[in-house]
Amino acid sequence: MTPMAKIRAVPTALRSATARGEHRVPRAICAIQTRRSIATNAAIREPSVDFPGGVPPVQTPQRKSALEKRIAAVKEAKPFSDFLTDTFSRQHDYLRISITERCNLRCLYCMPEEGIPLSPAEHMLTTPEIFYLSSLFVSQGVTKIRLTGGEPTVRRDIVPLMHQIGSLRANGLRELALTTNGIALHRKLDSMVEAGLTGVNLSLDTLDPFQFQIMTRRNGFEAVMKSINRILEMNKLGANVKLKVNCVVMRGLNEREIIPFVEMGREKEIEVRFIEYMPFGGNKWSQGKMISYQEMLDIIRTKYPDLRRVAGHKNDTSKTFEVPGFVGKVGFISSMTNDFCGTCNRLRITSDGNLKVCLHGNAEVSLRDVLRQGNDGRPIDQEAFERIKQLEMDRHEGRLSDETVLGWGERERELLDVVGAAVKRKAEKHADMGDLENMTNRPMILIGG
Repeated sequence: MTPMAKIRAVPTALRSATARGEHRVPRAICAIQTRRSIATNAAIREPSVDFPGGVPPVQTPQRKSALEKRIAAVKEAKPFSDFLTDTFSRQHDYLRISITERCNLRCLYCMPEEGIPLSPAEHMLTTPEIFYLSSLFVSQGVTKIRLTGGEPTVRRDIVPLMHQIGSLRANGLRELALTTNGIALHRKLDSMVEAGLTGVNLSLDTLDPFQFQIMTRRNGFEAVMKSINRILEMNKLGANVKLKVNCVVMRGLNEREIIPFVEMGREKEIEVRFIEYMPFGGNKWSQGKMISYQEMLDIIRTKYPDLRRVAGHKNDTSKTFEVPGFVGKVGFISSMTNDFCGTCNRLRITSDGNLKVCLHGNAEVSLRDVLRQGNDGRPIDQEAFERIKQLEMDRHEGRLSDETVLGWGERERELLDVVGAAVKRKAEKHADMGDLENMTNRPMILIGG
């Protein structure tokens, strides 16, 4: 069995151990972790350019070969794609793709009370189209893809789709993440980990089952908690899925639960992120309902005055804190009162194929329409995908003239031009709070969480 096959077999080992009631780490996982430790330690021991004390380590043939490879990789590294770089030198290496408009909840801040008309099925991106766009963006430097919705787990073929996108790790993809409400996640989690899932952002706005029904207009609290516990259980066995719980705080509804959410991280490796309530189409936003990042901090510090800031990554959307002695972390997404536009590296594709360069901007361009030009505007299923790919392969080998039906290459260039032009139009920052309230934008469920 190849090393990759053994890694993919880990969730199977997890399921077998769990079924037998075993809580120790299966030997397969131990072996993988041991190999990872050896590889990590070997990397740490590699000689650096500057030798402490001026004395280089003993240079073995293996070390010399590894060092030469690393030097060659640096020399051959390509500059980041101009198509994904905006006029403020922000490099967009993070792509969020909404794969459905459908959802099994009706959250107050996401879905208008009267619901939304769903787009016709033929307007939605097909699985081959999603995979092709994923491949295209990864080829230009995207290293992280997050699947969103609606609720992505309601899409029937989400696991095969994740397997396809997961295969792009060979082309530079590093992270495959999911944003979900957790209702159905526990049933598909093992298969998703096998497909390459590395992170889950789980939306949960209350720890009270009755309040859950009020805020989501549905039942399902127990299923959500089951999904959280399943991730934590799998992580103890070596799955290494980053778990973040996202909580939108709304005055008069759930601000009293800020402290209980913080205390989820006392003994559990969870980062709870509190999100300022944001205006989207139909969610009846008002400034009075919004609780600011600073007010949330003040609430937490009434009980935990030692709450302290933790250093983060330059592209983080949240400001991260910790309570000394707690295992978990606390984050704040302050889009309304303290934006992070200057380091934004995210692009979004909606489920109907539009590119949005800013969550709070209402400008969109259709990638779907460009993609389907060579298929008479019809959705590209697997058969059509293979046919178009073969046309381009034939063109590349000189078997077709430029006068034939458009091949993949020309469409690809046009798609990149459309993407590049949209990215170059991205503003330095989104509108201020007062302007956002009066701007026309899609409901959140039609953008993608």
